[in-house]
Amino acid sequence: MTNREEPPEGDTGGVPGVSLSPPGGLLDVLAVGAVLLDEQGRIVLWSPQAEQLFGYSAAEALGRHAAPLLVPEQNTALVLRLFDEVIREGKSWAGVFPVVCKDGHTRQLEFRNMRLHDDQGARYALALVTDRAALREVERDLAFSTLLIRQSPMGIAVMDTDLRYVSVNPALTRLDGVDEEGHLGRTVRDVLPPTHAREADPVLRRVLETGEPVIDREVLGSETPGGRGHAWSVSVYRLDDSGGHPLGLSISVTDITARHQAALQAELARERLSHLAEASVRIGTTLDLEQTARELAEITVPELADIAAVDVLDAAVRDRPAGISAEGTATFRALALVAGYPTVAVEAADPTGQVARYGAERLVTRCVATGQPVAVPAVQDEDLGRIARDEHAAGLLAKAGVHSYLAVPLIARGEVLGALDLKRTRNPKPFDHDDTILACELAGRAAVCIDNARLYRQQRSIALMLQRSLLPTPATASTRLRIASRYQPAGAHSEIGGDWFDVLELVEDRTALVVGDVMGSGINAAATMGRLRTATQTLARLALQPTEVLHHLDQITTGLDPYFATCLYAVYDPRENRCRIASAGHLPPVLVPARGEPRLVEVSPGTPLGVGGGTHSTVSVDLHPGDLLVLYTDGLIETRRDDIEDRLEVLLGLLRPVAGSGDSLEQTCDLLLEALRNPENHDDVALLLVSPTE
Repeated sequence: MTNREEPPEGDTGGVPGVSLSPPGGLLDVLAVGAVLLDEQGRIVLWSPQAEQLFGYSAAEALGRHAAPLLVPEQNTALVLRLFDEVIREGKSWAGVFPVVCKDGHTRQLEFRNMRLHDDQGARYALALVTDRAALREVERDLAFSTLLIRQSPMGIAVMDTDLRYVSVNPALTRLDGVDEEGHLGRTVRDVLPPTHAREADPVLRRVLETGEPVIDREVLGSETPGGRGHAWSVSVYRLDDSGGHPLGLSISVTDITARHQAALQAELARERLSHLAEASVRIGTTLDLEQTARELAEITVPELADIAAVDVLDAAVRDRPAGISAEGTATFRALALVAGYPTVAVEAADPTGQVARYGAERLVTRCVATGQPVAVPAVQDEDLGRIARDEHAAGLLAKAGVHSYLAVPLIARGEVLGALDLKRTRNPKPFDHDDTILACELAGRAAVCIDNARLYRQQRSIALMLQRSLLPTPATASTRLRIASRYQPAGAHSEIGGDWFDVLELVEDRTALVVGDVMGSGINAAATMGRLRTATQTLARLALQPTEVLHHLDQITTGLDPYFATCLYAVYDPRENRCRIASAGHLPPVLVPARGEPRLVEVSPGTPLGVGGGTHSTVSVDLHPGDLLVLYTDGLIETRRDDIEDRLEVLLGLLRPVAGSGDSLEQTCDLLLEALRNPENHDDVALLLVSPTE
């Protein structure tokens, strides 16, 4: 026989259906040896694996009788009988048999024996033999694997290199709803839904080509009408033989729907908590009723609803006791309306600021009357008539695609103030229990802010009325002084303060000029201002010096603790054309000569009223006909951003053109307020302008 080069691994010489692989397969792992005996029991064939199992080389074994070489003496008779049955009768047998190896040790080996014939009719006994322990280990592993796979709750499949199913366990058939027969020999495109199959096929091919596994890939099924769908975790591994050649793929599938839903619920809970936290920051940034209502509507769109409206009972805004009539109707005031996108549904809502009476059949009326949420998860045509104000509005809601509705009450301090009205159009999901809870939480937090704004508006209105009632009527021209005055309350989002001014006629043709500012705000500040004004009027009639008046006012204010006040008290004497001025912590007045530059009167500021034991001094200035004296409170010039000295310079600059211009005092008041007054000022302004007559 001539030697020839062995084909390389995998080279089959072009023979189809044949593939070569290196050692390492199952037969090599088991080391199955082959021993062939002739009719006399002599060894005529001895494989390398037999040499590995018994320890004898082929040279040592061939030609020798097997029994005396390999069989323990006590088993010789049994072996000879079994050998005779194989050779003479053609019986095959299998089992474990002890064998004496070359090293003298007895070893338990697994045998498979059968009779063979050659072309001459001679008979032979073939023994296939392997190590008993190795075989049992493989059998145990196989039995364990089979049992584990069959009983595993995890779906398991094995595919060949053509990506066809060759094995599936019962769990997998339950997961994808296809029986075992429907899997075997088929691909994922034959078994899975088209969408899943298109996604799975390239993943399987990539794992087969690269050997890189895909672990815990989440696959989601289509959602049910209720918004819940199945979820699976899929892992794919390549199966290789001991030589590293692909045998196919192993796929494991676990139903993780419960875990997926729990994760979704946890994420939803986190989003809701985040939403509530955001609401705490965004709602109630001011004490403005309309702004607070709009902040509530904006926080719900589009996360919770596509369209949101906030309606409050008109009686609650007006501080009236009855919100629902005996007939069950209610009068609402629309405060806010927000939509996530342009929609005709906005036209169906009551315009912001409008007051409208809702019938008892309206769902929002029922919500306010009962103080309970009213939800319509799936809106029908007949429901639109109870949601909208009339048939036309109902038609607009239908056209907009409103399919789910929710109204929750605005309750603060046990009182129903109104309702938050929510609609869904683009959001496909209906309002559910969790949405209702979130809406109630948002409404509850906003209701307190709305109630605070409502109470603040009422208190501010009362304080403003009180303050206006305590202030003097706008001064008119007299024979001695031309007078103009202004009072402006704090901005709409601030409380009323305690600013005041006064012009008091004294004996001997003299006139007292007073400007003051009670520190603080609200009704109490206004009341304190009224008490100080009354005290000032009383003291002025006693013909006291300005410093004496301030001394007595300081004692009075100390008794009104914890209130403090600044005050400027001046007495004009037309006979001397002089004005004596004293200050208790107040900003200096401005003197505008008929000819000359405006200047701040250098009066010692003194200590504010209420500090107690303060000292005050008087300064005298000339005040001739045509001259102008400007008295004011800090609300005119102070801002949060600018230095007070800079603002005083601005005031002087505005008054320079006034000197000798002939402008009326009223025009000058308007000029100063327009130029200096910040519309969002958080303080009151009292302004008093006086000019001696000829």
